[in-house]
Amino acid sequence: MHTRTLGQGLEVSAIGLGCMGMSQSYGPNPGSRDDMIGVLRGAVDRGVTFFDTAEVYGPYVNEELVGEALAPVRDQVVIATKFGWDIRDGRPVGLNSRPEQIRRVADASLSRLRAETIDLFYQHRVDPDVPIEEVAGAVGELVQAGKVRHFGLSEAAGSTIRRAHAVHAVTAVQSEYSLWTRDPEPEVLPVLADLGIGFVPFSPLGKGFLTGTVDVATSFAEGDVRTTIPRFSEGNRAANQALVDHVTALARAKDATAGQVALAWLLAQHPWIAPIPGTRRIERVEENAAATQLALSADELKDLDELAARIGVQGDRYNEMHMGLVGK
Repeated sequence: MHTRTLGQGLEVSAIGLGCMGMSQSYGPNPGSRDDMIGVLRGAVDRGVTFFDTAEVYGPYVNEELVGEALAPVRDQVVIATKFGWDIRDGRPVGLNSRPEQIRRVADASLSRLRAETIDLFYQHRVDPDVPIEEVAGAVGELVQAGKVRHFGLSEAAGSTIRRAHAVHAVTAVQSEYSLWTRDPEPEVLPVLADLGIGFVPFSPLGKGFLTGTVDVATSFAEGDVRTTIPRFSEGNRAANQALVDHVTALARAKDATAGQVALAWLLAQHPWIAPIPGTRRIERVEENAAATQLALSADELKDLDELAARIGVQGDRYNEMHMGLVGK
């Protein structure tokens, strides 16, 4: 596995592992808790050193899972987690990034992760009620106290990133980015390049769609988040099939998978990008890791760059409520 360097010299595996789906969002987990611990430890054995979780995943149980699984190899891995939600009775009911809340979350996350320090602490969503300067200052105090190593933001606007970075250096920004979600390109990526901040794309495989394993005939299980996303309506899946067919055809010509092509395209965008595809299967971890070995020519990259604009992408990437929380 190749490594990549985010901001402030934080070195991570070129492909990380998003752990959310092990606890929520994609229907019942076909594996047991012990199976997921096996996947997490197996990922380390295959060179993955970058793991992404959050207090709200579950809530709480995903951090506990990641903490237990990675405790024996804690000094070999980078664990990112997140703050920023107001969680009551086991459910997020709104945003809360007040400094006192950030401190409480940090202590609780450290306990669940069985760690002395949080490697990368993201604000999960920008809280309009708390100036980003106060958020950056609170995380900076946690860094000074040795409880946090690096500060990150998720789904933030370029101007917000600049304001935060002026108070305490931002190491990484996490947002959705893939062949069919190009939102960060006009504003966010240029800001990151200017400030020397790394970028961590989540859902780099389009929540499964870009792997070719989801099509118009797919039936989603109860509780699968994709049932709430306009882009995954039956009509939009049919309209978007042409895009994944194109990626699949290129993959076949290169003796690769569609998912590997999608990840290789992302890796080719900038050397400070480290995607975090999620999975619950070790064979997918292996497949995703192998994307680091897939070379795409300049012509192939150009064709993929133009693909979404040429073919078009139908449907928003979030429902209306969640769209209102991004790009702030």
